Amino acid sequence: MLSFAITIPVVPVITINKWKQRHMQRLSQRVSASIHHDSLRVLEWDKVCDLVASFATTSLGRQAVKDQLWSLNQTFEESLALLEETNAAVEMHKHGTLRLHLGHLDAVLVKTAIQHARRSTPVSGNEARAIVTLLQCAEILQGDLKAAIKEDKDWHGRFMPLTELIMEFVINRSLIKVIEQVVDEDGSVKDSASPALKQSRLQVQVIERKVKQLIESIIRSERSETSILEVNNIDGRWCIRVDSRQKTSFKGLLLSSESGIGSTIEPLSIVPLNDELQRARSLVAKAEADVLLALTKKMQLDLDDIEKILNSLVQLDVINARATYGLSFGGSSPHIFLPDRSESSATEAFLRRSENSYGPLPNKMGWKLYLLKAYHPLLLHRHRENLKKTKKDVNLATSDATLDNALPVPVDFLISKKTRVVVITGPNTGGKTICLKTVGLAAMMAKSGVYVLASESAKIPWFDSVFADIGDEQSLSQSLSTFSGHLKQISHIKLQATSQSLVLLDEVGAGTNPLEGAALGMSLLESFAHGSCLLTMATTHHGELKTLKYSDEAFENACMEFDEVNLKPTYKILWGVPGRSNAINIAERLGLPSVVVDTARKLYGSASAEIDEVITDMERFKQNYKELMDEARNYLMHSRELHNSLLNTRRKITKHSTDIRFKKMRDVSDAAAMARSILRKKVRELDISAKQPSQNNKTTSSSHLPATNKSQTAANNKEPTVAGRSTSAVKVFSQSSSDKSKPPKVGDTVHISSLGKKVTVLEVDSSKGEIVVQAGIMKLKLKLTDVQRS
Repeated sequence: MLSFAITIPVVPVITINKWKQRHMQRLSQRVSASIHHDSLRVLEWDKVCDLVASFATTSLGRQAVKDQLWSLNQTFEESLALLEETNAAVEMHKHGTLRLHLGHLDAVLVKTAIQHARRSTPVSGNEARAIVTLLQCAEILQGDLKAAIKEDKDWHGRFMPLTELIMEFVINRSLIKVIEQVVDEDGSVKDSASPALKQSRLQVQVIERKVKQLIESIIRSERSETSILEVNNIDGRWCIRVDSRQKTSFKGLLLSSESGIGSTIEPLSIVPLNDELQRARSLVAKAEADVLLALTKKMQLDLDDIEKILNSLVQLDVINARATYGLSFGGSSPHIFLPDRSESSATEAFLRRSENSYGPLPNKMGWKLYLLKAYHPLLLHRHRENLKKTKKDVNLATSDATLDNALPVPVDFLISKKTRVVVITGPNTGGKTICLKTVGLAAMMAKSGVYVLASESAKIPWFDSVFADIGDEQSLSQSLSTFSGHLKQISHIKLQATSQSLVLLDEVGAGTNPLEGAALGMSLLESFAHGSCLLTMATTHHGELKTLKYSDEAFENACMEFDEVNLKPTYKILWGVPGRSNAINIAERLGLPSVVVDTARKLYGSASAEIDEVITDMERFKQNYKELMDEARNYLMHSRELHNSLLNTRRKITKHSTDIRFKKMRDVSDAAAMARSILRKKVRELDISAKQPSQNNKTTSSSHLPATNKSQTAANNKEPTVAGRSTSAVKVFSQSSSDKSKPPKVGDTVHISSLGKKVTVLEVDSSKGEIVVQAGIMKLKLKLTDVQRS
């Protein structure tokens, strides 16, 4: 009897618990991803991704755009970086000379060439030429960027971070020359690539000429009035196609036969030449393979640089697709922010660059969400497509006014910081659901680095996730009604939403008893308002949900405007105003019997009618307020223009007065310089003239010395009366000379001989022997010796 001992391993309880935790985490991640994708699906995000990807110019770029837009795990900093890239690409478009269009580049061939080279497999001629196109494209782009920066250094910063990406290209120009020497533009290997290849191709040409000559001789010998002979080439072998009704004298190998049509025969005389031709072509193929293998080995040295350039150009194609889409549809750069966190240095730097390029941020009123004249991207795209079709149809006489009326209606979203839940009411087909989708798509576009379709700069909080419950969620496979499907979706959203999430709920509380639905809707919205999400927007027909605003400041009302005269919605949203019922009024205008309408009004109740009247007044006040705001905005714009004009005039006047003052100073300085020059010249002349008389006096005194002695002797003998007169005259002269030798005083008028005019004394410095005088508009500093008393 055999006995077996089975050992069962004992698994620790801790290991089982860890496995359960990991399993639950993976399950939670799958559920979260499913909720995210379901929400984006109902928002039609996939169609927006396809639309943006259509602006990429390469196949790899189009796929990369979709992958990037469907990436749901971007951080706030990554979203900022994506927007910065898009802004830089827009700046390149504005510059004009930098083209990021890569339509002539076959990125798939380049990728295949890199794969072949890494496996040491010879690249094809077309793949080699694709490498040349890649390197030349990178070289041209880098050269254009350097030229733009050389022209104006400011472009270096405005093109960042694309400047760094392009400047990092390492381009081997010698590799370009080698490939161009070996491979022709059509991808064929040139005869000059190797002597063996050239010789083999010449041999093929010689053999083909022999074959053609032999076939022509066979055809001439078989030609008759009823003969139909065609020359064919099957698998590289020359043969003759013979009609089925024709008899031939030559023998050959039957290559193919078709009943009632004819046969294809390889004449026996051509078989040896065909065999020789096949061998020659094999030699050609081998020589081409050797050339391409040698070329591949040279390319292997630069494979890393080539692959890096390819990845960078594909990345540029993705960025350019986002920028081109925004420019094509008139989008604006969104300003994203984190409401509950102080802005980092990267955020502040991005906002400074954005403010310099796109104007001041719309933060004056402290909005949480600020979107003016926002369009639904798919509706705008559909309108443009219809417009193109209409213009192509020349027989369709459609006026421009009709086309303008078909333009989608833009919507304004102005949500304050304190608001956590927005309740939107209004009639069916009034545009409530489109409003939800517009906000959801704008949030995803801003997060993904795509311009939002708004006429003015948009301010959108960064949402980590966008959850949506829109449409009919009825599931027959899971035995769920419409109401149950909505509740299940909302339950999943409630579990997955975070403090940075956006939640969009369409027709909340619908699909069940109105009273229960309203109560459930109010409870759900209150839980979202004080729970886990940043912003919730919900549409409803339940009037009870309008009252939440008046008891909780976290709520805000909005309604879709309805034109009661024409009985159609305007698709415009009115903020701060709850919607009112229009069903009874519409029924009356549509011709429903008055008895039925009156009975409905009685059943509806006078209290409800009074509430509707209050709502009507609120709508009228809202409209008046909007008109006054528009008027005030126009006045403000006009006043700003006048203010700027006044500032410019003030700057011009200040500049003009400064120029005049400087001119006067220059004129005075020039006059003073000229005066000093004249004075120096006069002083030199006076010094020279003063020296010459003194020398003459010395000569005269020495020559008349005896006569002077005689005169003195005679003078001693004169009468006393004459001596007395002489003495008195000397005293008068000495007194006059002493008066003139005294320095002048301030205010005295003195004569300047060098200037030939009288001047007024301003300052006197006896220690230095200098004075300062006023001569017209000039002040001069002179020596006391140059002054004569008047």
